[in-house]
Amino acid sequence: MPLLANTTQRYGFVAVALHWMMAALLIALLALGLYMVSLPDAGFDMRKITLILLHKQLGILALALAVARMAWRIGNPLPALVSTIPDWQQFMARFVHLLFYALMLALPITGWLMSSAAGIPVSFFGLFSLPDYLSYDDYLFKSFIAIHKWLGYGLIALLTVHAGAALGHHFVLRDETLKKMLPGVWS
Repeated sequence: MPLLANTTQRYGFVAVALHWMMAALLIALLALGLYMVSLPDAGFDMRKITLILLHKQLGILALALAVARMAWRIGNPLPALVSTIPDWQQFMARFVHLLFYALMLALPITGWLMSSAAGIPVSFFGLFSLPDYLSYDDYLFKSFIAIHKWLGYGLIALLTVHAGAALGHHFVLRDETLKKMLPGVWS
């Protein structure tokens, strides 16, 4: 039976569930974002508008999950890193995780501010709308588009490094790093 909380040896059920839900959501948001911006800006395109609205709603869900994940992390110990990892890799592992948290907050917030500057409300799956924190401002709107885009590219790079390192630990170094975060591996 899996433990809910983390131990010094592995992540608990809640951290593992939040990690993989967030991973799937971020990958979906990146794929959706890249696809929808590749569509032409040709008048009133219902498909593109629908995708943008879905992207916004999933982005706010990602923000809520990031806050939940951060709260869970603050209240739970981190499992120890594998003892054979050199100090520089331990530093980089922690640094990459901090960058992930920064991007998990910055991307949805810049998306929200982008919508606010465009004067377009952000609805959370029709349950409620988020407040606008900025007045309509086309310059700010375009600025937040650029910031959001480059943060997204940064997230793609970070995900690539993170997944590559995890797979390297698992298949090349054959250590326990990845197993600590895999669902269903409760040793």
